[in-house]
Amino acid sequence: MVQPVPPDVVTQRVPPTFMPSANGFAFTNSWPSAPAVTVPTPFGPIGIGNADAGLCGGMVFAALDYWHAGEIPPTAQPAPGTPLYQFIVRRLIDSWHLPAGVAEYYQWMNLPDGDIGIDIFGFTLVVERGIAWRTIEQQWPQIKARIDGGIPAALGVVTVASASPAELGHNHQVLAYGYSISGTEVSVAVYDPNSGQDNATRIWFDASDPTQATTFSHNLNLSGPVRGFFLTAYSPASPPSSATDSPTSTAEPTSVAEPSAAAGSDSATEPSGEG
Repeated sequence: MVQPVPPDVVTQRVPPTFMPSANGFAFTNSWPSAPAVTVPTPFGPIGIGNADAGLCGGMVFAALDYWHAGEIPPTAQPAPGTPLYQFIVRRLIDSWHLPAGVAEYYQWMNLPDGDIGIDIFGFTLVVERGIAWRTIEQQWPQIKARIDGGIPAALGVVTVASASPAELGHNHQVLAYGYSISGTEVSVAVYDPNSGQDNATRIWFDASDPTQATTFSHNLNLSGPVRGFFLTAYSPASPPSSATDSPTSTAEPTSVAEPSAAAGSDSATEPSGEG
């Protein structure tokens, strides 16, 4: 649970060892079309590896892999067939945690924004928790604790409300590496593969009433809203060396300026692929 602090007190935590400008990929999540990687899910086979739809989860996991390895990611965007490209695609699939991870995205896509309750003799009984409550009360404390421990946190970002499994690919993934809190206002610093090496990318929200639909303002390079987000399970893998990034090689994965929410929310830039 987010503990409120006096409005004149600002707490901030940004691990100095991870910054998008240094530890994020120099290229953005924009790729040419490549054959889809079709994987089985509870909703039938879904192609999640088609590069022109975006490889955000793979880029988030791979950037974090390089960070754990104490290495700077390669600067050149890899071509299909190279070890780095294959590694990013593999890490994309890892980031979905099949089949449970896909089911979690689908569940959140079908949640209401705020809690749903019924009135019984003057008392409200909550029958379903909304995305706002799950994000603020359940997920944010875990994410904050991870950042407080000096470890960036991979996040699944839910952007759509839909019962169609075909909409799963419209969700997104980012890496949270810092935050600031002023009263009930929370600003989360994230590495967004769609935005590249931008240290000013943020998600903002007010934690004062998580039972109600909450606006998650953002300046991610997305065409749609952020409905909520959750911590995704991550285990480090050994990334390929940039020196081996050729089509014939193989590799196995084994103080920050704070922008204003008013100026930075709801970016109008359309990415080539959102997830």
